[in-house]
Amino acid sequence: MGLLSDAYNARVASGELEADPAQIAILPEFDRIADALNEAPVRGGFGGFFAKAPEPVKGLYFWGGVGRGKSMMMDLFHETLGGDTSRRVHFHAFMQDVQSRLHDARKTEVEDALVPVAEALSDGIRLLCLDEMQISDIADAMIVGRLFDQMLGAGVAIVTTSNRVPDDLYKHGLNRDLFLPFIALIKDQLSVVELASPRDYRQDRLAGAQVYFHPADGAARAAITSIWDDLSQGKGAPLDLVVKTRKVELPNFVNGVARARFFDLCGQPLGPADYLAISEAVRVLILEDIPRLGSENFNMARRFVTLIDALYEARVQLIASAADVPDCLYIEGEGSFEFERTASRLREMQSADWAKS
Repeated sequence: MGLLSDAYNARVASGELEADPAQIAILPEFDRIADALNEAPVRGGFGGFFAKAPEPVKGLYFWGGVGRGKSMMMDLFHETLGGDTSRRVHFHAFMQDVQSRLHDARKTEVEDALVPVAEALSDGIRLLCLDEMQISDIADAMIVGRLFDQMLGAGVAIVTTSNRVPDDLYKHGLNRDLFLPFIALIKDQLSVVELASPRDYRQDRLAGAQVYFHPADGAARAAITSIWDDLSQGKGAPLDLVVKTRKVELPNFVNGVARARFFDLCGQPLGPADYLAISEAVRVLILEDIPRLGSENFNMARRFVTLIDALYEARVQLIASAADVPDCLYIEGEGSFEFERTASRLREMQSADWAKS
């Protein structure tokens, strides 16, 4: 098991990474965790969940603005550790897995369904890496505190990234008072560190780049694929968001970047809550094949307006391919006048610097 500082310095030396003082400043936290895990036995095997847990390893909650390199550093940490005893997963996907396991456990009429779920998630792993923690669902808020408590008690070290300081998690959420003990647990059991880099590397990669392509032809798709490959590094996978017990699928997602077709998001019976969940989960949305809109696809047009409003308010960077320029996407029929605001927002969002404002 190597150290992140060694892997980071090697990539800087090779030119693959640019040294960032803010990133370098938190390397000792990762090395501390790696050293502690090197000395701790792997939990699991003979004795199972009720065997004596290893001494707990203080984890890490590191937060900061979008594009500061949080996911990159956690991915490199996970890769450096190697083996099967480290699990890396996006927070939304992790909670979806937890909810599914809880559903199955409740069918067995076990007294406390969370106990076998925590046992299964803890068995055989030393480290859980969760990317982009944010709590927007009351069901997740009620579960995550007890789950973390049991996993930490089982000797699993937790490293998580977030765009928010712990005190801002689930801010203004329903019954938030019940969530406050989890915030206290984070502060007590994890080191809380800000990744305070002034640079937004994700936006730097898009600076000056074209982000709106028309018409949506082969050339547009090739250009967008090139952007996706650069941002995703070939690691995209489907992500299901749970919104009021329903699933909303993003066909391709990695490190806050999602790629979908217009029909995936606007051709399905989705509503404002779904688009709000999407805008909270992604920082860059690549949306392909926006058609011309009118009376024949009026419902899709209405959903598209709602989606753009949610993305705009959340300052999500939009990269899109469309049949025409924004002003010519919806030029006649019911709703065309209201669409003028959406067209204006689409024009404004074409600036690669827009999401920074």
